[in-house]
Amino acid sequence: MKKAREPLLHNAIGREVRAFRTRHGMKVSDLAAATNLSVGMVSKIENGGISPSLSTLQAISRGLAIPITWLVSRFEAERTAVYVRAEVLCNEAANKTSASLRQKRLGHASANASGLVVEPCLISLLQGTDIFPVCRHQGMVFLYMLQGEVIYRLGGSHYRMTAGDSLYFDAETAHGPDEIVDLPVRCLSITSSRQDRP
Repeated sequence: MKKAREPLLHNAIGREVRAFRTRHGMKVSDLAAATNLSVGMVSKIENGGISPSLSTLQAISRGLAIPITWLVSRFEAERTAVYVRAEVLCNEAANKTSASLRQKRLGHASANASGLVVEPCLISLLQGTDIFPVCRHQGMVFLYMLQGEVIYRLGGSHYRMTAGDSLYFDAETAHGPDEIVDLPVRCLSITSSRQDRP
């Protein structure tokens, strides 16, 4: 039989209740008296044995003289991580519009709980003979130059970017390399966007 997942939220709330109670120098009986809860109920909450209702959490927050959000703010749901070793980086095929543009995806994960998607890429420009079309899309982009020099177009502005320079902008603004000044060019591109949830 599969073991049920540990009620992490219950435990997190219990730890916070105990931590704030002891910080206030209160005994379990003191908190019980201040909240009109039984000593047994407070003890079960602190041990993560039960899931307190919102009205119970409100009573506890008043008894501890803290905002109710403090009892749950440190709880973190299970998160995922993407670990990519250098030797297994996905060296994607040349960009459809350019024979000299290479992109290596450094990691990718599905949208997190807030719907945020982040895609880091290592972009390399190998020759300066291609014309790169201006692009625009949803989200925000952070560019960090690692090597080379380009004139980067963003809307009606142009930025001369060399190693160490960065650019952070709204991706809905037309953008892209306008002139390759010094090859090879390597830059880190991090794109973030919000995925609409049903």
